[in-house]
Amino acid sequence: MSVIIRPVTEVDIPEVLEIINYEILNGVSIYDYAPRTLEQQQAIILEKETKNFPFLVAVSDGAIAGFATYGDFRFKEGYRFTVEHSVYLHHEHQGKGLGKLLLGALIKIAKEQQKHTMIAVIDAENDGSIRFHQKMGFEIAGTLRESGYKFDRWLDSVFLQLFL
Repeated sequence: MSVIIRPVTEVDIPEVLEIINYEILNGVSIYDYAPRTLEQQQAIILEKETKNFPFLVAVSDGAIAGFATYGDFRFKEGYRFTVEHSVYLHHEHQGKGLGKLLLGALIKIAKEQQKHTMIAVIDAENDGSIRFHQKMGFEIAGTLRESGYKFDRWLDSVFLQLFL
């Protein structure tokens, strides 16, 4: 399997949208309720580009197999050296090492941009993602109990942190 990690292009956005909307509708890795529109996803990517934040895709056999990005952790100036990231893989491409490639590329960019720390916010039920982040050097920094609500139940958010 040949994989290329590269910046997102306009042509990639429908496939990125398919990945994120699958997660919105079927899982708790993102606490949104309604699927995004193409215009909403385009605006998110444009905002990342405007703020000089990366938005990377993993291309496998000509298809978008996953994506990764980061952005502001909080919207106050004192947090400008801290970023919160997201990594999403197409459900048919999980467990193939693509997450490691995407997150590794994000970490490299964050270091180049002189960020100080990277934050992951993961649903507490997502043991696989928590373990994945720990293998990538992240440490659990805390849990916010019942901080999210989706699918008619309260959800806990685990915060993991990597010092760059």
